[in-house]
Amino acid sequence: MKSLVVFSILGSAMGSMAPRASQGNLTPITVRGNAFFAGNERFYIRGVAYQPGGAADAKDPLLDLESLERDVANFKELGINTIRIYTIDNSKNHDEGMKMLDDAGIYLALDANTPEYSLNRENAETLHRSYNDVYLQSVFATIDAFKDYNNLLVLFSGNEVINDRSNTNAAPYIKAVTRDMKQYISNRADRIIPVGYSAADVSENIEHQALYFNCGSDDERSDFFAFNDYSWCDPSSFQESGWDQKVETYSNYSKPIFLSEFGCITNTRQWGEIASLYHTNMTGVYSGGLAYEYTVEPNGYGIVELNNGQIETNADYDRLKAAYEATANPSGDGGYRSSGSASECPAESDEWEVEGTSLPAIPTAASQYMKDGAGTGPGLDGTGSHFAGETSESTATAGSGAATRTPSGAASSGSSSSSGSTGAAPSVDIPLRFMGMVAAGVLFGAALLL
Repeated sequence: MKSLVVFSILGSAMGSMAPRASQGNLTPITVRGNAFFAGNERFYIRGVAYQPGGAADAKDPLLDLESLERDVANFKELGINTIRIYTIDNSKNHDEGMKMLDDAGIYLALDANTPEYSLNRENAETLHRSYNDVYLQSVFATIDAFKDYNNLLVLFSGNEVINDRSNTNAAPYIKAVTRDMKQYISNRADRIIPVGYSAADVSENIEHQALYFNCGSDDERSDFFAFNDYSWCDPSSFQESGWDQKVETYSNYSKPIFLSEFGCITNTRQWGEIASLYHTNMTGVYSGGLAYEYTVEPNGYGIVELNNGQIETNADYDRLKAAYEATANPSGDGGYRSSGSASECPAESDEWEVEGTSLPAIPTAASQYMKDGAGTGPGLDGTGSHFAGETSESTATAGSGAATRTPSGAASSGSSSSSGSTGAAPSVDIPLRFMGMVAAGVLFGAALLL
């Protein structure tokens, strides 16, 4: 009887140390070369941007379960496999909402920033000031809130921070955030979660951005590159839109590329770009994209009308549904490239005002989160981070954001440094020496009680 008590105590102590189990039935997505995979099957993003209320009225759509359930029915009817959410409340639990998506076969592409916890690109001073430990605590808390969901597809380290030729000086800070997120995942998650940037399609520097976020040491390279592309305006074609030239431009890019937004509304949208996006003309370079957007907001892009809590689909919805239904994914691997190397960093120019390749070091006060975790996030009611906390005080050394642990699933994921992998997940094995110490302590304490 005493031994049963002892082992019960020991089991309880060991159980409290166990990592939180992964949640969901969907296969976690991994990166291989310049493509995404679900197990051994090529994965193409087929989705919509989903932020009811828009940026002006940012709310967490995963917490409004009644509305989410209604919208998931439309997601299934559209035949999509991914939604993008720009703003969530990282102080809340999302088990129910994420399970609802998982049950429907829907992955989540999630922005790690919120309007009040983000980089401030107004000028060089505000940019540096906003890269601080309070901001990173919120970013890391978002990772903690979602890292255990199998259907978390990717995390965005930023969205259109560079939106003009005049603010390319933001690039080193975006890249530093990407590096920090990858390192945090390597220390705190039990699987690889791809991290990358969602860029504005600024003609003067979009290629510079793609090259920059894929150059340098592996710890600071993005795991994918995404951009918001509205250059296909119906009626158009693969050649007329210029998409053929973009495929050529990125033909040797070693990471997955996808459209984080698409859907020009200059004319009636027939969604002709979908037939091209999932055609072998593009799938050797592109991995799909996200139609913009779900609900009609003041900008006029939505495919459903929201009135007093009721949803009505519009003609845009019907045409998008028809386009997705008419376009199957290519068979096989779609012509992806299984390996590749880092890009060459772009040189400084009038269109790219980034001198050298150095990045700001992580703020000292934020380093503790790598070991201790970020704790509860500030949510959507926080006071903001733009002028808070401790800023970076030095330049980082190359490789300073390297993974400190090897993910237990890395060997079977098919990814490697040459194929664009992220070193982003620790082993969940607990050293036997440490377990022996814990067991001895528990047994001794139990003996005293008995």
